[in-house]
Amino acid sequence: MNTSTKAYEQLLIRLKQASLLASCSAVLEWDEQTCLPPEGAEHRANQLALMAGLVHEQATNTEIGDLLEELESNSAWDEDSYEQANIRESRHEYDRVTKLPRRLVEELSRVGTLSHHAWVAARKQNSFNDFLPWLEQMIDLKREQASAIGFEGNQAYDALLDEYEPGATSELIEQAFLPLRKELVKLVAEIQNSGVTPDISILTRSYPIDKQREFSLDAAEKIGFNFEAGRLDIAAHPFCSGIGPGDCRLTTRYDEHHFPGAFFGTLHEAGHGIYEQGLRKEFFGTPAGNSTSLGIHESQSRMWENLIGRSRAFWNVFYQPAQEMFPEALSTVKIDDFYRAINDVRPSFIRVEADEVTYNLHIMLRFELEKALISGDLSPVDLEAAWNEKFKEYFNLTPDTPAHGCLQDVHWSAGLIGYFPTYALGNMYAAHFYQTAENELGDLNHLIEARDFSSLKNWLNQNIHRHGKRYRANRLVEVVTGNTLSHLPLMNQLKQKYSELYNL
Repeated sequence: MNTSTKAYEQLLIRLKQASLLASCSAVLEWDEQTCLPPEGAEHRANQLALMAGLVHEQATNTEIGDLLEELESNSAWDEDSYEQANIRESRHEYDRVTKLPRRLVEELSRVGTLSHHAWVAARKQNSFNDFLPWLEQMIDLKREQASAIGFEGNQAYDALLDEYEPGATSELIEQAFLPLRKELVKLVAEIQNSGVTPDISILTRSYPIDKQREFSLDAAEKIGFNFEAGRLDIAAHPFCSGIGPGDCRLTTRYDEHHFPGAFFGTLHEAGHGIYEQGLRKEFFGTPAGNSTSLGIHESQSRMWENLIGRSRAFWNVFYQPAQEMFPEALSTVKIDDFYRAINDVRPSFIRVEADEVTYNLHIMLRFELEKALISGDLSPVDLEAAWNEKFKEYFNLTPDTPAHGCLQDVHWSAGLIGYFPTYALGNMYAAHFYQTAENELGDLNHLIEARDFSSLKNWLNQNIHRHGKRYRANRLVEVVTGNTLSHLPLMNQLKQKYSELYNL
C-alpha cells in the first residue's frame, strides 16, 4: 500500500465517523419535527447544540487537514475520479468549517431549534411580532457565520449560498434569474389574458385524509420510492431527511379540502427520497456518497412533482384510481377538467402550492429579501412590510395574513439562508435532465402511460444519483446533457404545455 492510498483510507475513516455522528443528529431533528412534545423544545435544542458541537469537533480535526495536505501534494487520481472528488470537496468543506468557532456552531443549532418552534406557534397565531425576536437572533448569527467564513466584495450572502450550491454566487444567480423572470412575467400575462379559467373548486372538495395518505403512498411507491428503506410522516413543513443507507424519512401535511397540497408535496419529497436512495451506499459519509448540491436535489423533486406528476400522461394512469378513492369529489369530474385544475396558473400566496409558472417568482422574491437581510439593507423588523410590498410588485396581491406572507416558510427560522435560490435552479436543471432523458429513452409520456416509471428512475440513478459530488452542479449538467445551464429548456417546456392548456 503506497503512502497516498494509506492517507486516503485514513481520510475516509475520519469523514465517515463525522457523518455517522451527524446522522444521529438527523434522527433527533426528524423526531423534533414529527413527534416532539411542545414542552420538550428547550431540551431538544440543548441536545442538538451538543451534537452540533461534537460533529464540528470531528469535522475540524487537524488530522483531516494534515491528510488533505498530504493527498493534495501526492494525488495521482484523475480529476473526474471519485477519489479526487472526495479530496476536492473535503477540502472545500474543511476550509469552511474550520473557520467557524464551536461556540457559533452550537448557538446556530440551539437557536435554530427554538426558533423553529417559535415559528410554528407564530404561524398558527398569525403573529409576525411573536417570531421577530427569533428572526433577529438568527439573522445576527448568520451574519456572524458569513463573516467568519469570508467572502469577496460586499456580498456576505455568498458565503451562505455556497453551503447549499457550492461555487455559486449572487451574481451568477442573478444572471440566471433575469432572463427567466422576464419570460415568466410575459407568459403569466398571456395566460391571464387568455380568457380560460379552470374550475379549481374541484380541488377543494372533501378528500378524506386517510384516503389522501393511502393514495399518496401508492403513487410515491409506484414512481420508485422504496418504503422498505424509508417512511412517510406528518410535519408542519414537508421535508426529506436522508439519514443514511436504508433510512430515508419523508414528511408531508394534509388538508381535507386541498387535494394538491399533500399529493404533490408527497411526490416532491419522494423525488428527494429517490435521489437519497440512489446514492452509492459504499460511499456513505464521503462527498462521493452525498448529493451534488441542493439545486440538483431540487431538480429531482421538482421533476417528479411537476414534469411527471402534473402531466396528462401521469393522470391517464392515476385518474381512474383517484375517482375510485375519492368518489364524492371526483366521480362526476372529467379528466380534462381535473387536469386543467391541477395545472391552473394564477398568482397565489403560498409558495409550496404555487403552479409551475409562478413558482419561480416566489423564489426570486425570497432571494432578494434574504440577501437584503444579510447585507443589512433590510432590518428584520421591516420584513413583513417589505414582503407585502414586494409581493404586490411581483403578483399584484397583498397577503391577508402573515401565515400567507412572510411566515409561510420554515427556512429562515431554521437558519437556512441561501437555500431558496436552489429551488429555481432545480427547475432549470430538471428541464435540462428531462429533455436529455427523453432524447435517450424515447417519449417519456408513452413510458408513463405504459406504467413504466422505472426507466426514468434508473436513468436518473445512473446519470445523476450515483455520481454524488463527483462533479459540481454546472459541470454535471454539461456531463449529462452536453449543454451549459440555460433558462431555455424550462421556458420551452412551460410554453408548450401551457399554450395547449390556455389556447395561447
